[in-house]
Amino acid sequence: MSPSWTHLVRFIATEDNHIHLGQLVDTNRDVGKDSVNGVEILVYLIEGSIFDGRVTDKIMHVKQILSPVDSTQCNYIRCLGLNYTDHAIEANLSLPKVPIMFTKPRSALADPYPATINIPKCAQDDTSDYESELCVVIGKTGRDIPESEALDYVLGYTASNDVSARALQLATAQWSFSKGLDGSCPIGPVLVSPSVITDPQTLRIRGSHNGSVVQDGHTKDMIFSIAKQISYLSQGTTLEAGTIFLTGTPAGIGYFRNPRLVLKDGDEFSVEIEGIGSLVNKVRYE
Repeated sequence: MSPSWTHLVRFIATEDNHIHLGQLVDTNRDVGKDSVNGVEILVYLIEGSIFDGRVTDKIMHVKQILSPVDSTQCNYIRCLGLNYTDHAIEANLSLPKVPIMFTKPRSALADPYPATINIPKCAQDDTSDYESELCVVIGKTGRDIPESEALDYVLGYTASNDVSARALQLATAQWSFSKGLDGSCPIGPVLVSPSVITDPQTLRIRGSHNGSVVQDGHTKDMIFSIAKQISYLSQGTTLEAGTIFLTGTPAGIGYFRNPRLVLKDGDEFSVEIEGIGSLVNKVRYE
C-alpha cells in the first residue's frame, strides 16, 4: 500500500506528549521557521508508518518536530562527497568521474530545532563545519536499479546538514569517522513526497549561519543527479527501504571561506530548500 501523505512530519504531540506521524494542514508554511518562532503547527494524524501511512481527518498540535526518519527505520546513511561543480571548484579539485561515497552511522541522526548539533570534545578545535544538503529517503528495497526507474524508489525528500570535523577529516583519506560523529546528521523538518517534488534537480538550496547566507546553490548543479546516484550505488548492492542519501553540498562551506568560518558553541545554522522548508539547529559544545 502506498502512503497517502504529501508533507509528513514526525512529532511529539501537545495532546499526549507521544510521538506520532502527521500530514501538514498548511503545506505552504515553512514549519522549520514556525517551530523556531513558536508558531502553532497543525497536522492531520497519520496512521501507519512512513512507508504506508494513511492520512486521517483527526487534527493534532505539534509540540516538537522530530527527524522524519528515526534510527530504527534507517538502516544505512549513504553520503556523496564533491557532488556540486561549484564546490569542486572552490576546493580546487577535479570533477569526480564516479560518485564519491562515504557513510554515517544511524547514531549520527539528529532532530531539527530545538535539538542541537552537539560538537564532541574531539572536534572542539575550531574546524567544525556545515554542509547544506538535499536528503533523499528510499521507500522500497531495490538492487541494480536502472537510472530511468531510480526516482520510483524515492519515498520523499527533506533537508540535511552534513556536519563535519575537518581536522579529523584531513587526517585520513577515509571520511566516515570525521563525518559520522553522534548527532552529525540532522534531517527535517518535513518529508515531501515525490508527487510534490517531481524533479529533485529543480530546487534552490541555501545555508545560513547566524542569519547570514553562506551557501546559495541549486540542485541542477549536481555532478551526479539523484537518479544517477541511486542507480550507481545500487549496482550489486541492495538499497533497503529506509536508506538515507545525503546528496552533496554546494559551494560556501566554512573551511574554504576567507576568513574560515567554523561552528561555535551557541551558533545557529539553517538549511533551507525550496519546497521543503528550513532545517534549523543551534550548536552546542559538549
